Amino acid sequence: MSIALIAGTGGLPPHLAGSLMVQGRTPIICEMHGFASEVEGDFARVDFRIETLGSLLKTLQSLDVTQVCMAGAVQRPDVDPSQIDPLTAPMVPRLMAAMAKGDDGTLREIVAIFEEHGLAVVAAHEIAPELLPIAGVHTMTAPPDLNADIAVALAALVEMGHADQGQAMLVRAGQVIAREDARGTEAMLRDFWQPLESRGGAGDPLAALVEGVVDLVGDAADWLSGKEDVPAVTANGAILYKAPKPNQILSVDMPLIGPDTAMQAAEAGVAGIVIPAGKVIVLDLPQVVAILNAQDMFLQVLP
Repeated sequence: MSIALIAGTGGLPPHLAGSLMVQGRTPIICEMHGFASEVEGDFARVDFRIETLGSLLKTLQSLDVTQVCMAGAVQRPDVDPSQIDPLTAPMVPRLMAAMAKGDDGTLREIVAIFEEHGLAVVAAHEIAPELLPIAGVHTMTAPPDLNADIAVALAALVEMGHADQGQAMLVRAGQVIAREDARGTEAMLRDFWQPLESRGGAGDPLAALVEGVVDLVGDAADWLSGKEDVPAVTANGAILYKAPKPNQILSVDMPLIGPDTAMQAAEAGVAGIVIPAGKVIVLDLPQVVAILNAQDMFLQVLP
């Protein structure tokens, strides 16, 4: 019995490959054309295109693969009809109908196709349970009372689920000031990027005064225009809330944060990060905590 790792970009696939090796299971690394993974080492590798999904399934069966794990970032590829092979052609109407339903619908259909071919889909956190931190505050800095912000975030998450887009947002003082879109969490945070050394603190009264004036003007402009979710000039004091949308398939599409997320949040002026327990992967938790501690930020995992 062997396992295939459908590996996208980012740090999760290398972590899972290492975990599997420690368990005495050498994965077969499958990489979609145009999305090379960061998995290094002498692994058996299979390159594929979405247009040759049928051939990929046949190859995995010939290699006695019984389990697959899908991990890492992959953007929806452009489909080239001329590349569709005979084994995939019968699946095309089914896949096209699924793609019309959005990313969630596409993933559900792909999971169903794999399972119909005798391949059990295994979640990343089932391979590496340490990726899901326990509930509680993991940093030296504790968060303030966030009940109002969390309630607003949960309501916004339902709206984002209806649009099948985004898993993260910035919330401050009971208002959503930014929502993740197709560009991803990093891009949302970079909209608020500012050099760490330029962020005036409590000991910098001039910076605090300027920030207060800027926020006041921004809030007034938003109120006059009737606009919602208009990005403020800074994200200072906001929380980064990240969680799966309602009915998201956590076995193949669980939200993830890692050291890069922590650094980007710090650069945006965010006060801390909040995630629900058991529903968001944290890659390299000790490093995430170290980064947040260095910036007096918090990480709260909600029960």
